[in-house]
Amino acid sequence: MRCVGVFVCVFMVWAGLLSAQGISDAEMERWQALTQRVEAAVDDEDTTSETLDALRLELVSYREQFDEAKDVNATRIASLREQIAQLGDPPTEEDAAPEAEEVAQKRSELEEQLATLLAPVQVTESAYTSADGLIEEIDAELRDRQTEALFEVVGSPLNPVHWATGLEALKNAFSGLWVHVTPDEAEQRAKTLQRKLPVILLSVIIGLVLLFRGRRWSKRFIQQVRNSTSRGLSIWQFVISLMRIVVPFFGLSLLTYAAHQTGYLGDLGEQLIVVIPTWGAVMLGFRWVSEQAFAREEEVALIKLQKSERAEARFLIGGITLFLVIGGILQQIIILDGGDNLTRSVVSFPFNLVIAYGLFRIGRLLRQYNNDTAVDEEGSPRASTINRLVRSLGLASIVVAIAAPLLQAAGYYNASSALLFPTILTLIVLGLVLALQRFGADVYGAITGQGAQAREALVPILIGMALLLMVLPVLALVWGARVSDLTEIWAAFKRGFAVGDSRISPTDFITFAAIFTVGYLATRLTQGVLKTNVLPKTGIDKGGQNAVVSGVGYVGIFLAALAAITGAGIDLSSLAIVAGALSVGIGFGLQNIVSNFVSGIILLIERPISEGDWIEVSNGQMGYVRDISVRSTRIETFDRTDVIVPNADLVSGTVTNYTRGNTLGRLIVQVGVAYGSDTRKVEKILQEIANAHPMALANPAPSVLFLNFGASSLDFEIRIFLRDVNWIMVVKNDVNHEIAKRFMEEGIEIPFAQQDVWLRNPEALRGEPKTNQENNTTKASEAALQDAAKGATPDDSEGEGDR
Repeated sequence: MRCVGVFVCVFMVWAGLLSAQGISDAEMERWQALTQRVEAAVDDEDTTSETLDALRLELVSYREQFDEAKDVNATRIASLREQIAQLGDPPTEEDAAPEAEEVAQKRSELEEQLATLLAPVQVTESAYTSADGLIEEIDAELRDRQTEALFEVVGSPLNPVHWATGLEALKNAFSGLWVHVTPDEAEQRAKTLQRKLPVILLSVIIGLVLLFRGRRWSKRFIQQVRNSTSRGLSIWQFVISLMRIVVPFFGLSLLTYAAHQTGYLGDLGEQLIVVIPTWGAVMLGFRWVSEQAFAREEEVALIKLQKSERAEARFLIGGITLFLVIGGILQQIIILDGGDNLTRSVVSFPFNLVIAYGLFRIGRLLRQYNNDTAVDEEGSPRASTINRLVRSLGLASIVVAIAAPLLQAAGYYNASSALLFPTILTLIVLGLVLALQRFGADVYGAITGQGAQAREALVPILIGMALLLMVLPVLALVWGARVSDLTEIWAAFKRGFAVGDSRISPTDFITFAAIFTVGYLATRLTQGVLKTNVLPKTGIDKGGQNAVVSGVGYVGIFLAALAAITGAGIDLSSLAIVAGALSVGIGFGLQNIVSNFVSGIILLIERPISEGDWIEVSNGQMGYVRDISVRSTRIETFDRTDVIVPNADLVSGTVTNYTRGNTLGRLIVQVGVAYGSDTRKVEKILQEIANAHPMALANPAPSVLFLNFGASSLDFEIRIFLRDVNWIMVVKNDVNHEIAKRFMEEGIEIPFAQQDVWLRNPEALRGEPKTNQENNTTKASEAALQDAAKGATPDDSEGEGDR
């Protein structure tokens, strides 16, 4: 009893605290009762899955309430913690001076208020954790039951013993489609039918016309549009093709309405007639997707196969859809009549066998798909993503088409159904994605004016990726996922993920993106105003203007990121240690990039070079500066090629700036004249040529120097200071032309290199006969060479002869 009393007291305190935060006592009592019912239901094996789903919905509702209650008074709690932090750490036993009485009293009051506000938050967090745990238990139980049902073994449909049972159950089910009435009730129903007969006949006639003529009308309409316009034709074809679904579906709905108005349908028939339009929509939708994927016109088809193969694919999909609808209606009749899985397996096996065969044939067609137009470096075809995807789907279809009938024949009816029909639905959904992606590409092409070429652009690819993300939940449901599983994933996504002590939710991310986008656009707008309107009216040179614009951009982006982080409420203080550790690794791994970045900032601040300057770097590259970024500088050489120079090389290396500050520069032209020329006359002519050029400065005046006596010429040099050094090559060209002209007029020779060649024996070239003395000299020389080869000198040989 004492424990019960303690529990009651704790519960009352808990309820009181939560009540203060907006959760009433009655609500807490219902929560306690719900937890007890959930625990009992989870422990009871006889609890149905529908009951567990209902209890789960209630738990989710309470969990959302607790999640919202956790944030109550969050601002006040943060304020109290900040005030306590401002008081400093309380003194320890080792401290000599005690804490002031006013500070200690204030600290006690703040801590008491904080504890009062934290108590309901902590209790709410505990309740939230409890609700979350119970939801996980229910999900685990439902998944276990789903797995058990998937591998449930029923009788084999190949066993003839089960055929009679299945046919009898199907016969009884069909008998329940019609109402059984007495003769008096039949007469009354006949009168009612006679009164409603005009409406019924009109609905039947219109329904049949729309059902069987709607497709032809849509085809004729498309042909008229194709003949009347060419702009946006693919868009109109796509829109009008939807009539092949809408018009027959409307006709099928009218037929369903007419059958309902007869009054002869029983309870089972009334329930079945409701789902027939749905099955009709499925059949029409499947057929529409097949006509888009395997269209008759090759340029319209999404899957590029041969014409006969596309026709075969359309036929197979039509057959699969027909048997799928018939089998589905029979399955629905058996389910509404309360038939078991054995009956459903026996009845559906022939239909599933035909469907599997059609799926096998489609898989073989998809395996033959080859639309690769790209080639690799060696010239061989390179498999594209769509090509690999289609072939993989073809292989998967073949495997499923073989495995599903075998599983059903072995008695695994649920496993076979969970494998065969989701595969077909997956193929249809992916075909629908391809069709919508093509439609989006055509719309983008019509807007941008690119036409059919827009299908190869980046935007259609992004549209396809977005469509795939959108259909992922649908595919998950097709393959057995429960709606509660998707809602749980969405709830976890909304709660966000933890980063240190902060939790980043999608709302925080959207807030961050919105604030950063606004800041970024404001920065770009400011840069544009400065560049076009403000800075050109100042006395700042072009390089300084670019530096100001770049600096404003960096500062603006930094402030935008800072404002976005602050506005989203992201606390990055807990990541300081991790960021410090990462910065060390980044510093070593990206030191060159960081060095270039810092060098770029230095270049923009000090501006030793500016855009438009003619520079020469230490590696010999010469040209005009065209762009200075934070990492590198782009130089355009005189042969119109771009050279990317890292900023660190410009800061730490030697750079020659020919046009920094002013465009003055000196031109040196060297020229040589022949020996014997009048040097004073040459000097005068060269001086006149230099002074006459319009680009030459008068102060300092051009000068002519007689440098030295060369090997073949008398060397002179003209030195001219130019008004604009950028014209140095043009001026040099003009001066050389003028020198050649004046020297020719004055008879002054410009020599070329000369060399004298001395021949030791010119008679050998003329072929003259040798004299006796020359012959004796030649023989003596030959004898001396022979004695030298034997190791003796000519003197030794002569001495030995004398002795």
